[in-house]
Amino acid sequence: MLASNDIANEEPEVQPGKVTLSLFSGILGGALITFALVAVAVWFTTGIGLLRLMGVVKDGYVLINVDQPTVVRQIQKLQRLETVSYTMDKIISGEHDNPILPKFLASDRLLLMVHGEVIAGVDLGKLQPSDVVISERKVSVRLPKAEILVTRLDNEKTRVYSRDTGLFSSPDPNLETQVRQEAERQLQQAALQDGILKSADENARSSVQSILNGLGFQQIEFR
Repeated sequence: MLASNDIANEEPEVQPGKVTLSLFSGILGGALITFALVAVAVWFTTGIGLLRLMGVVKDGYVLINVDQPTVVRQIQKLQRLETVSYTMDKIISGEHDNPILPKFLASDRLLLMVHGEVIAGVDLGKLQPSDVVISERKVSVRLPKAEILVTRLDNEKTRVYSRDTGLFSSPDPNLETQVRQEAERQLQQAALQDGILKSADENARSSVQSILNGLGFQQIEFR
């Protein structure tokens, strides 16, 4: 009877190999799920696959494996990058004279007080794949040239300051339009003389460099 009771109360022997295998399977499964969730999150937030975004530590730096088409797309997303705004307040004059009669008899003179703005930048939509060269942690980029994107007058702040017509003349309906066109030309010329294109180019490079640094490039060259 004692022998029978001893056999009945004996606990089954646990095999260490099966416990270890089950634990390993659980850890592996959890790691795969975590990897998948991270991959999905990276894809939706950056548009870059995780395997292409994963870094390889080398010489103390993290090298992100981003290919050339991805870099081109990330830069092109900026489209027309407006980087510099130039404003000017000025009085522009315009006048129509009669070659025979004196001004007090036949003339039309207008003074226009103008407030205008010139916006310069870089149209990154023009960037071509051949403009981007990648070599490990180094990227070389040739950006499109800076250009004047917008020249406009603020109609709310632009007004006729004065207008004088001769005794025998009437206001020319086209004179104000002509003066406005001249104001836009002078505004753009003043912006160019003040180096607006150089500033636009420098600001565009700074913006693109921030993107490239975010992609993991350690050496960035603009040509």
